[in-house]
Amino acid sequence: MAEPQDMIVPLLQEMRVEMKQGFSEIRSKFDAVDARFDRLEKRFDNIREAVNGESVFGRYAAAEVEERLEAIEKRLASLETGI
Repeated sequence: MAEPQDMIVPLLQEMRVEMKQGFSEIRSKFDAVDARFDRLEKRFDNIREAVNGESVFGRYAAAEVEERLEAIEKRLASLETGI
């Protein structure tokens, strides 16, 4: 009968090889997931920049409308006092 050492060491070596393969597969999957998250973060950053740009543009547009309304109100008030 074989000695226990002769059976255990080869089993441990096989387990080590299988674990290394499993860990390398897990690492490659994590790399793929990390790459997806990086792409998503870039897309969110682009969307955030676009939204911020639109809100700034909207503020300028609203300010311009407000100025035009004030000018019309002033003209109307001057016409009302002139009549």
